[in-house]
Amino acid sequence: FKDLVARALAFDYLGSFLAGILFVFVLLPNLGIVHTGIAFGLLNALVALSGTWLFAPSLSDHTRLRVKSIAVLALLAAAFVASERLTAISETLLYADRIVFSQQTRFQRIVVTAGRGGHHLFLDGNLQFSSLDEYRYHEALVHPVFASRARRGRVLVLGGGDGLAVREILRYPEVEQITLVDIDPGITDLALRHPVFAALNEGSMVHPKVKVINDDAMAWLREGTDRFDIVVIDFPDPNNYTLGKLYTTTFYRLVLARLEPEGAISVQATSPLVARQSFWCIVTTLEEVGMNVLPYHAFVPSFGEWGYALASPAALRVPSGLPAGLRYLDDDVMGSLFKISPDMARVPVDA
Repeated sequence: FKDLVARALAFDYLGSFLAGILFVFVLLPNLGIVHTGIAFGLLNALVALSGTWLFAPSLSDHTRLRVKSIAVLALLAAAFVASERLTAISETLLYADRIVFSQQTRFQRIVVTAGRGGHHLFLDGNLQFSSLDEYRYHEALVHPVFASRARRGRVLVLGGGDGLAVREILRYPEVEQITLVDIDPGITDLALRHPVFAALNEGSMVHPKVKVINDDAMAWLREGTDRFDIVVIDFPDPNNYTLGKLYTTTFYRLVLARLEPEGAISVQATSPLVARQSFWCIVTTLEEVGMNVLPYHAFVPSFGEWGYALASPAALRVPSGLPAGLRYLDDDVMGSLFKISPDMARVPVDA
């Protein structure tokens, strides 16, 4: 009996392991979450159906069970075929504005909506920007770090596949090359080809100074040796493991290894008001790898108070000096960004 139980558990663990590998590396990237969920349901229904033949001698009502299994299989097969339509219907109920674009990539669900409030980009249901006020977010992300450095020739953008940070970087004529690394070609293609996005980023994705690389940022940093004067890090908030690893000491050490000694980085660091501990955890993590850090914030109506970190292995001071034509920042406003109010003041965290 012990051997039987041990064998059963061994097969159970092996099956769970193989299914987990299949789910993460094959099914989810290629089918998406909805198709994958239905596919596992189909697999279970097929097992149940085969059981009505394998164990027919011991089943008094195997015909009725077989009919039920076939009915479930048919229902799941219909759901699999119609899942895109069902997803579209559910999304119309989820988003307030009209959906004008949706796509399931290997990495995330991309949805673009349009309404009186402009266009909005959502990744896996999380708002990434609104066309009405994205300039506030991106001016605050890019210009303080550029104002802090004299050398700006080689720039690395990690994330930011929408091209909006690149648009701001291209205001500096002394920039020689911009390397943009974003894991999802679905986002960079959207920024390149969708007329609304191409207009918002002012065609930055096709600028001759811009090189787009679709790769995992951590893997790309490990494999290369090129060094940069400025690094702009614009990842979504760290709300899962895949994103969380991009806010660790391991990741920031890789960034530091690719940064010139007098270079600087800018990091979007979530809300210092709503996610106060997360904000200061990011700041502390940057300090842990030996960087000087100046935390700051900006008010973006779509997000509320939003936080950033300016960091460098070299000395830092509150920057000044901006290019012409900005809609949000001037020297007075930029100085105010670095003033942290008591309700956003530093709290103790573990890096």
